[in-house]
Amino acid sequence: MIAALLFVAALAADPVAAPPAAATSAVAPVADTDLREFAAIAGRKVAGRPVGGPIATADKVLLIGRDDKGFPMIAVSVGFPARQSLPAPPQGTLAVVRLHQRSETTVPGPTADDLAFVAANRMPLFVVGEWARPAPMWEVAWVDDAVRYRIIGEVGEIGPWRD
Repeated sequence: MIAALLFVAALAADPVAAPPAAATSAVAPVADTDLREFAAIAGRKVAGRPVGGPIATADKVLLIGRDDKGFPMIAVSVGFPARQSLPAPPQGTLAVVRLHQRSETTVPGPTADDLAFVAANRMPLFVVGEWARPAPMWEVAWVDDAVRYRIIGEVGEIGPWRD
């Protein structure tokens, strides 16, 4: 519970930069190609690095926004308790990357909490598995009025959508 409050406080203290005026105000339910590539690079780059703070088994969470020139950037990087659902991200967040330290599903992939986050926020979520090398990655998105996910390969190849 305390970690959730710290996460919300961190988001409030370091808000995501607003997108440029030319960008649309609504968040796309499926990430743009540049966001997907940025999430793949940024997410896999931090995979395996320790999380600082009092929670040794925390997931890493990266909030992705755009800088004043329109390029993707990591707006917030925090540790978050592995077994807690993510709160709604602040205004201006375009996608979220969550790095799980261990697989909690029988078949590796997004957890029920990951799917629920996308259903509630209609925002792309990238899930990176830190339990393997190379780190597997999935994109979870709101597609055709349902939450679907697909694997993102090591070199950016995209698999088919799954329910």
